[in-house]
Parts: sequence; structure tokens; C-alpha cells
Amino acid sequence: MRVLFASMATVGHTYPLIPLASAFRAAGHEVHFAVGEEMHPVLGKLGLRPFRPGLVFGEIYAEDIAPELERLLPDLVIGEWAVPEVVTEARRRGFSALWHGFGRMFPDGIGFVRPTGGRHLDICPPSLQDAAFLRQERIPLRPVPFSPPGDVPVRTAGKLIYLTLGTAFGTRELLAEAVVGLGKISEAQVIVAAPRVGLRDVPPNVTVYPWLPQAEVLRYADVAVHHGGSGTMLGALAAGVPQVLLPQGADQFGNADALVAAGAALRPAAFSAGPIADCVRQLFVDSSYREAAGQITREIRHMPSPEEVADSLASVV
Repeated sequence: MRVLFASMATVGHTYPLIPLASAFRAAGHEVHFAVGEEMHPVLGKLGLRPFRPGLVFGEIYAEDIAPELERLLPDLVIGEWAVPEVVTEARRRGFSALWHGFGRMFPDGIGFVRPTGGRHLDICPPSLQDAAFLRQERIPLRPVPFSPPGDVPVRTAGKLIYLTLGTAFGTRELLAEAVVGLGKISEAQVIVAAPRVGLRDVPPNVTVYPWLPQAEVLRYADVAVHHGGSGTMLGALAAGVPQVLLPQGADQFGNADALVAAGAALRPAAFSAGPIADCVRQLFVDSSYREAAGQITREIRHMPSPEEVADSLASVV
């Protein structure tokens, strides 16, 4: 079977599709991936045949994907929510097509068109998913955190805090505030992934890296402090890690509200050093937050794996 994946060319939108695409490839299917060139090195190493449709760098429009559909003649098209014209154009031309989510269904007004109609591969645990979206046609798919392999920092303290503000919304000012606050938690080691922001003169228990293999780091973290992006949120939940959320934009506010309501995270009253550190200390001493995160972890583990979903879709198609 020939499967065509398509996504926006950012880590937060491409990486959630990689586990299913890799499962199709491992099962012997031919996989192609339409996306801007920024994502090609990672996808190429995985054998997922990336290509840039038309002059695309970020979003993919109907006129970009149309000639590629006729060139490849895929048996199945899987389009990520942020490139809605891929799924729409595929259906218009008679190809089987599914949506692929990147987390909770996002609200109106964040810059994306909400997808309508058809079936969705849904990687969000039902307990966190938007209640209205749960009534849509959904195919549950276990979220499997992906990051390119790399070295994980050696643990040097009893507690490990992972801090990141993602690749799109983080500011130097907020990151600096978080570092000052977390640096005062003397019993903890703080490792920071800051791909776009440089920091100097950090506290002795804080180490800043331009990039970290997040999926691996989260397996060892005691607390994750982050922006509320879907990938980091689900990655931390897959590892049972409680979280402190500092939402900045897009879907992050909805993610934060849902996770706080589930009892697995805290959101400081102010995004300044003291309140951020206070939240982390509370997660250290109150085990209920880790227990709530662990409950969602068990929910995730009972969702169908990418391999199971790939086999099921292949038999249906």
C-alpha cells in the first residue's frame, strides 16, 4: 500500500505523525511525506521519503498537493490538522483521506481552520480531549513521543526538573524568570532546552542546552515546566510526569486548562520566578499530582498503538 502523509513543517506538527508513518513503513508499506524542507533531514533518516510539494515551506495548499496526488496515486492520505487543504483536495479527487491530530482539538481563533467532516486519528487521551470533539468520528491512536536520538544529561541531584518553552512561543524574558526561580530549588538539577533563546550567568544547578532529546529526558524528569504545547504535554504524560504550565498562545491555554482540571498540573498565578518555583515545590511534596498524571499514563497505554492502527487501516483500505 502507498501512504501519503502531510503536515506543517514544524516539530510540533510533524513529529506527532512520525510514529504512525514509521509503523506503516515497518509493515512494508511505501510511505511518502509531504512537508517543507526543514523537516526533511529527520524524516529522510527514517526512510519516510520526504518531499516539498510545490513552493511550500510551512502550510500546504490545494494547488501544492494536487499534482503530487496525481503523481503518487496514494491508497491512503493522512493529513495533519494544520494542513486542511490536503485532506479536502484528496477527497475532492477521490482518494481515501484521514485527519491526524496533534493533541486536543484546538479552539477557533488561533490561526488554524478547524477541520470538519471525515474521520480523525486522535492522539489525545479521551479524558483530556475537547468534549464536543469526542462526538466526532475518531480513531484512537496512542501518542508516542518522538525526538531524534541524542545524549541525555547525567543526573546530578535527587530531583530533576526539565524546562522548555518550545520552538515557537518562548521568550528570553519568561525563560530567564523561570531559570531564576528554579535555580533557587537547591535540591534539584534543572536542565533547559532553549533552541531559540540564549541565556548567560545561570545558577549553578541550571544547565542550558540548545537542544535535548525530549522524549528521553522526560523519562527521567520529576517535573516538567513548559509552555503547554501539545507535544511536550503528551510526552510528559506518557512518562507520568506532573507539569507546571506557562501557556503563551495557540492551543496552549486550552491544554493548560484541561491538564490543571485533571489534577496533573499547576499553572502559576503569575509567570515570575517566585510563583513558578512555588508550583514546582508543591508538585514535589504533593503526590496527588503525580498520581493524576499516572492515571492518564495508564489511559494512554490502553490506546491502540501505531502498529495496531497501521495494520487496521491497511486491512480496511
